[in-house]
Order: sequence, then C-alpha cells, then structure tokens
Amino acid sequence: MADAGMLRFHVPEPEVRPGGTPDFSNVTIPKAGSVPRPEIDVDPRTIRDMAFSIIRVLNRAGEAVGPWAGLLTDEELLEGLRHMMTLRTFDARMQMAQRQGKTSFYMQHLGEEAVSCAFRKALQPGDMNFPTYRQAGLLIADGYPMVTMMNQIYSNEADPLKGRQLPIMYSSKEHGFFSISGNLATQYIQAVGWAMASAISKDSRIAAAWIGDGSTAESDFHAALVFASTYKAPVVLNVVNNQWAISTFQGIARGGSGTFAARGLGFGIPSLRVDGNDYLAVHAVAKWAIERARRNLGPTLVEYVTYRVGAHSSSDDPSAYRPKAESDAWPLGDPVIRLKNHLIHKGVWSEQRHTQAEAEILETVITAQKEAESHGTLHAGGKPSTRDMFEGVYAEMPPHLRRQRQQAGV
Repeated sequence: MADAGMLRFHVPEPEVRPGGTPDFSNVTIPKAGSVPRPEIDVDPRTIRDMAFSIIRVLNRAGEAVGPWAGLLTDEELLEGLRHMMTLRTFDARMQMAQRQGKTSFYMQHLGEEAVSCAFRKALQPGDMNFPTYRQAGLLIADGYPMVTMMNQIYSNEADPLKGRQLPIMYSSKEHGFFSISGNLATQYIQAVGWAMASAISKDSRIAAAWIGDGSTAESDFHAALVFASTYKAPVVLNVVNNQWAISTFQGIARGGSGTFAARGLGFGIPSLRVDGNDYLAVHAVAKWAIERARRNLGPTLVEYVTYRVGAHSSSDDPSAYRPKAESDAWPLGDPVIRLKNHLIHKGVWSEQRHTQAEAEILETVITAQKEAESHGTLHAGGKPSTRDMFEGVYAEMPPHLRRQRQQAGV
C-alpha cells in the first residue's frame, strides 16, 4: 500500500502517442447554434459557462444556424473562402520553396486559415494586431501584396524589412500588423500597452493580441491579463488552441484550468470559446469582442479551438510526438471545405466553380512568386545592401557606427 504521506510529481500526459489511434473523445462539441449570444454589455459573471463551451454556427449539413449566424452576406462569404484558399495555396508554394532551398525557414497555417482571415474582416482600418507567426491571413484578407510577403520570406533586395527578420515574420503598420516576435508571449503585453495608449490618447482604435496555446504558460500572458482587466484596455485577447506547441500537447500549458478561455475568468474578463474551423463563428465572435472593446467595455478573451494539421515549422517532424493520422480524426473538420459546403448549400457556389477558383488562385500565387524571385532568393540574385544594417536604427547615427560603415565601404 502506498504511503499516504508520499508526494508524487504530476506531468500531464497526451491521450495518444505516435503509433496509437487518434482520440478526441475529450473534446466536447456542442450542437451548432446551441450557444446563446449575450448582449455586448453583459456582466462577465453571468456568462462564465461560455468559457467551457464552443460557439458554432455551421452544422454538419452545411447550414448556418443559431443566434451567431446571419452577419455576413453571400459576397462576404465568397470573399472569405477565396482568402482562405489563397492563404492555403500561398503556404503550399512557400513550403515547396523552402524545400528547394530558396528560403531558410517557413511556417504553415494548414487547418487554421479561418481564424485570422475571418478575424481581419471584423476589424476597422487603424486597428492593430500583435500576431504570432501563424496569422498571415490577417495580411491576405486585408489585401497586403503577396509579392511583398514573398520578398520578406526570400530576404531579397526588395525585402521591406531588409533581411533583418526571420522569414515569415512580417511587419506592416499600414495594415495593422505589428512586427512578429519569435518569443510569442511578448506580443500580449505589447498589445495591451498599445490599447491602453490608444485609450489614454482618446483615439478610436483597438488592439488584438495573439498567442498560441503553448505560450500561455509564459508569465507575459498573465501580466497582460492583469493590466487588461485592471485598466479595461480596448483589446481582444486571442488564444489559438491548435492542440500542439512545437512538440508538447496543449495539456502542458493548460494545466488544470480545463480550457484556455477559463484563464480569463479569474481576472473578471468575459471569456469565450469558438470553433476555430468555422469561418462564420470566428467572424461573429470577433465582431462581438471588438465591439465590446470599442464601446469601452474592456477586454475579451477568445479561445479558438482548432488543429495544426502541418508541422510546427519546416524544421519540425510531428511524427515524433503525435499519430500521423491524427489530423484526419479532428472532429471540427477543415475550414475551407466547411465554408465551401455551406456556400454550395446556399446555391451560390459549386464544386466546378471551386475547382476553377483553385486553378485561378494557383496561377495568381505562381505569378507573384515569379515576380518575387526576380528580386532574388536565399542563395541567388539580389540581396539587401550591407549599408542597411547601419540605417534606421538611430535618428542620428552615432560616431562609432559611422566609422564602422566607412570601414565597411558602404
């Protein structure tokens, strides 16, 4: 008999290891349309249970049902489908380019396209995202040029960041896309600080913070929630729960809280969970949270329940820590297919038109890729000037840097 006084160290264990049968029986999925839509000014204490449910709009038949439905026109939905398809095609081409040695590194969004593409359409010009490396859909859905994105990936002579950032770590003030940081949790505190500054200056712009499930274990995440709740910062606190960090399952970071959304409850922040593979649900929840922020009602924490289909990055081998067929068993399906089926159900789309759109988008992406590669790739063609590393750092270049630049002959 074990000694009752003996302590045991607990380490969370994933449901399945490589070689096992995928098991998502622990993911409780409520019926589409069953989760109520509270008033914008709701008292957070009255909706605590929403931190443990999942808001869904699209049912298995492709119908949009429930109180969160009906916010988007057919044209807006078709545009959203094209954005997700474009991001997926862009990913495939850039992943291939990495394998060909044209860039050193890449990170895909496969399976997560709805999260960023739908969220972007709920924002207004001037709002600022503090994204992770898996929210390129914020740029795609806002019309940011794919050629410019590819130039940054290739670190070529036309790279807007002049080779100073790791590939895929984009930055665009004009498109409300704050510079990506490889240390993801820093984005949270910066987003809250930016939102507080916007309120202090009596501006109308709000911020959106982004983090992955694994990085919620960082102290910056919790510090951000303290400041956001205390000062009612106009910020949406997004947690993308794609089930896996780089090699550890989401239970390591989640601990005993039950859900990531539940982390917000202790701070008095309204906290929702949404089906991250449902474009309509993501957009509806984003609109709700953004309106709260803009009406000075404070922050909202949103957990997007989704699944990372691909590897963490081009340097990762997920077969070492999860079953190979696990993505096929994910119960919330594929965001592109689900929106496609919904539009077909509505009679505004078809399999034939979808196939045509795939071909058109592929041609557009390849054309952009050819233009970007004309400016150079990792090992061929034009590169940023050596002079660039001395520029744009100080308002007035200090004497020691001037000397170094002169010695370098640039």
